[in-house]
Amino acid sequence: MFVSFFTGTFLELAIILLIVFIHEFGHYLAAYYYKWRIDTIALWVFGGVMKTDEYGTRKIFEEFVVTIAGPLQHLIIYLCIIGLSLQSFIPEVIIFLLFYYNTIILLFNLLPIWPLDGGKLFFLLNSIFFPYRQAYEQTILFSMIMCLMLIIMHLFLWPFNLSSLLIISFLLIENGKDWQQRYYVFIRFLLQRYEQPKNIQQLTPIIVSKNLPLKQVFQKFYQGKKHLIHVIDPLNDQTIIMNERDCLRLYFDKKYLQQPIGELMT
Repeated sequence: MFVSFFTGTFLELAIILLIVFIHEFGHYLAAYYYKWRIDTIALWVFGGVMKTDEYGTRKIFEEFVVTIAGPLQHLIIYLCIIGLSLQSFIPEVIIFLLFYYNTIILLFNLLPIWPLDGGKLFFLLNSIFFPYRQAYEQTILFSMIMCLMLIIMHLFLWPFNLSSLLIISFLLIENGKDWQQRYYVFIRFLLQRYEQPKNIQQLTPIIVSKNLPLKQVFQKFYQGKKHLIHVIDPLNDQTIIMNERDCLRLYFDKKYLQQPIGELMT
């Protein structure tokens, strides 16, 4: 803000922050409607973030609504811009800046890069077809590849833009940190699933061998689905069904980490 004041770009900064605020307010309204617990809402010059631990514990459709609520605000902003353009007392430069930055922020947020809205939508799409941990890791890897491709394009194909290069580099670093912490994200997913089982309604079976370690059984868990675990004993031609909550209790309360699930059925 200090720099923008002395460089004559305070108007641009004010417009960007206003658009970012409206964008994040859309996320907040949707999250408030679904009674999410929200920690903080941070506004940056190039975007914002609503910090909450609810991601990964709610239904995929519910998370989709909260995620898409931000980009939908830009459509409302476009309608407001059209209305303002009909007023003769609004300078054309303000109309142009509103349209320009609203479009830039919308397109930027829809990039399939975590943790942008486009990256979250990509993760939710992955979560439909893949277990949670695999979907999360695929999303982070894809995001890092996208960031590297954009950096190469900025350096060798497109006109040099320092601001864009810094933002993409920042996202690459953040994804690198998320990749290093992916195991702890997965454990948090399991713990919240154990503590808040009522958030999950859909029942889906999982078929595993009795020799599969308990922690590898958890890697087959899908977001938004509750699992009955069918443990197969090929030698005795038997199948025993275990509830996922019992498995999570053995993991978190009894500290069984490496034991095969067949040894824990009793």
